[in-house]
Amino acid sequence: MKVCFPVKNVQALESEVYGHFGSAPVFILVDTEKREALTINNADQHHAKGMCSPLSALGGHEIDCVVVGGIGGGALMKLNQAGITVYKAMGLTVNDNLNLLNAGRLPVFQPGHVCAGHSVSGGCSH
Repeated sequence: MKVCFPVKNVQALESEVYGHFGSAPVFILVDTEKREALTINNADQHHAKGMCSPLSALGGHEIDCVVVGGIGGGALMKLNQAGITVYKAMGLTVNDNLNLLNAGRLPVFQPGHVCAGHSVSGGCSH
């Protein structure tokens, strides 16, 4: 399975999962079968509110799911339409959340529980 983790600072699997998908500067993509991680820059980081293009942000990399602290309704809808499940991060780091995902302990983001927009700090303003 290929899992995408939006992060602010890259510290491999100890990177803290970011609070908002669209404004995350970097994504760590983890292939759980090959036990490999790839870091890519968010190609769509600077977009107007509601105009996130999550598939463009991933630069053509294919993923199965996203684990993030928060996400806007438009990005969630676009990812779900592409067959990508979005999970709510419950741990601090990529590694914490990988363990929770493998244990089936991460909730799936639902349309009624998304972010209202971007805050000044770049995170989610619920």
